[in-house]
Amino acid sequence: MRRWTVGDGMGEQHRNLARKLVTALQRKDGDRDKRPVHTFGTGASGHFEPSPVAANFCDAEHFRVRTNTTIRFSNGSGSGVRRDGWSDVRGMATRFHLSDNKATDLIGMTLPVFFTPDGESFLKFAVEARPKPVQRETPWQKFRDMLRLTPPAPDPYAGETISPDAGAIAFAHQHDYARAGVFQAATIGAPTSYLRAAYHAVHSFVATGADGVQRWVRFSWQPVSGVLTTDPEKDPVVDDYLQKELAQRLRKGPALFSLMMQIGEVGDDFNDPTRAWPPHRMRIMMGTLYVETILDDTTTEKLSFNPHLLTKGIAPSEDQVLWVRKSAYEVSSGRRRGTPCPFHGEP
Repeated sequence: MRRWTVGDGMGEQHRNLARKLVTALQRKDGDRDKRPVHTFGTGASGHFEPSPVAANFCDAEHFRVRTNTTIRFSNGSGSGVRRDGWSDVRGMATRFHLSDNKATDLIGMTLPVFFTPDGESFLKFAVEARPKPVQRETPWQKFRDMLRLTPPAPDPYAGETISPDAGAIAFAHQHDYARAGVFQAATIGAPTSYLRAAYHAVHSFVATGADGVQRWVRFSWQPVSGVLTTDPEKDPVVDDYLQKELAQRLRKGPALFSLMMQIGEVGDDFNDPTRAWPPHRMRIMMGTLYVETILDDTTTEKLSFNPHLLTKGIAPSEDQVLWVRKSAYEVSSGRRRGTPCPFHGEP
């Protein structure tokens, strides 16, 4: 698969696709002054402590020395109304502040795989999966779904008039590659805390160890306190609790995440984010993130993260979704008047 780079003659085509993608992701009920997806977020600061073996597998600076961090936890929805208690994918963007005013970003979500394998299919998905008016399934329709081994559509929440899943599920029925991500997203639930969810970077990267050996890798954050979602049978649905819970939890002391690095092997797909690697692949504990202090919203909501903001020791794969996200994040940052994207002004 050919890598899309800005300087090889495909740059403008790449940026055009990114502009169309950001436009397609903007919901009619969204807020154009905010991100088109992962609209509502909560910022925090902390630091990262690399494990004793981390540099052996990746020689990047933050895997050699303690590094300060800025973190943004978020809800995946692009709605202009915050709904913490609704089933939704969550996000965790982490910026590692390196020496000489440099930085590197790691962006994860609570799905282990993505919805599409390349930029064109991502745009098609964004268009066809736009939220649609809620249509409650009858008991007969739910029974029919189960006979087809298809998860029945969940009943809408009180006050829910737009379904975020109907279009995506219809797309997944027509495209096999989307099924794992879409069906998991439709049933993922709501976390009891941003600190009780696991976040996956989904894309592959090339990590260079201290000995010069290069490895295909994928990263994920695992909460030390464990993963825990709300119980829809017992817990009330609350619109705005995750930010308050995060502040309350951090007053007791730091919350910890372990950064795990999975190492790919021959036969794994290094460039398709819709395909998970086998669970028995080697995993290295690369270090511990200490989430310490809540930040004022103005600090992180204008901040422009980018999955392509990498550093020596970590290189991008040829995953086309990863490459189109580089430009899409820059387009989104410009439209919402955020701080300039790290790649702002690139030719």
